[in-house]
Amino acid sequence: MNTMRSRLVPGLLVSVRSVTEAQEAVAGGAAIIDVKEPSRGPLGRADADVTAAIAEAVAGRAPLTVACGELVTGASEIAAHVEAIANQLVAAGLSFPEAVKVGPSRLSLDHWRSAYERLAAIVVEPIELVAVAYADWQFAKAPDPARLIEAVADGGASTILIDTFDKSAGGLLDVAGLGRLRDWVAAARSRGLGVALAGRLTANDLPLVASLGAQIVGVRSAACEGGRMGRVDRGNVTELVGTLAEVGAAAGGSPPPPRLSPKELNP
Repeated sequence: MNTMRSRLVPGLLVSVRSVTEAQEAVAGGAAIIDVKEPSRGPLGRADADVTAAIAEAVAGRAPLTVACGELVTGASEIAAHVEAIANQLVAAGLSFPEAVKVGPSRLSLDHWRSAYERLAAIVVEPIELVAVAYADWQFAKAPDPARLIEAVADGGASTILIDTFDKSAGGLLDVAGLGRLRDWVAAARSRGLGVALAGRLTANDLPLVASLGAQIVGVRSAACEGGRMGRVDRGNVTELVGTLAEVGAAAGGSPPPPRLSPKELNP
């Protein structure tokens, strides 16, 4: 298993699908640029040449992570995609992505564990393999996040992303509920895992989500003009970065209250 300590920096992760969007996200102050094709699912895999072009556009300006789809497609297929990206980056004199991530849909916990171990044996340092748990795990036919967190920690991973599978069913707070989400984050942190949270999070959600203890908060819809399938806008990114900065400034005191009541979150 890949047991390296996470190299992912804390802060706002913005998922982008093009060079133009990546440039907007960097200009807005995103801490991490994540390459994803949203039309292909929650962790939709962008083409290797698109990923390489984005990597070249942001080289040295922000770390890069790459969504690689669902693990059920097979460790070998995903590894081949990562290798294709790596080859293009090497040819261009660029560094590898900091991390790749794969989803657990349509897998039992045992099948996820064996497939993840196979992939982790192929995708090795310096690329980190980020595990993913879906808050709507029953809909995704994925392992229960509580059990998956334990398996991830026992397997030696460094970071887990808690996300939503069905992007039409509401945001992470709606899907998980605040209590369960707090428990999942606490369980992951107690096992030494870095935690990223994503899933249709809005600017209004960020203070509450960040106060749960996640180091990374991922967005796409909130960064876009026109929603998830729209275009990333630097002004939106700047606003989101500023909101997270306010949370950081309040660290050590009482967690900042949500700007909306729980019933009003993600209307």
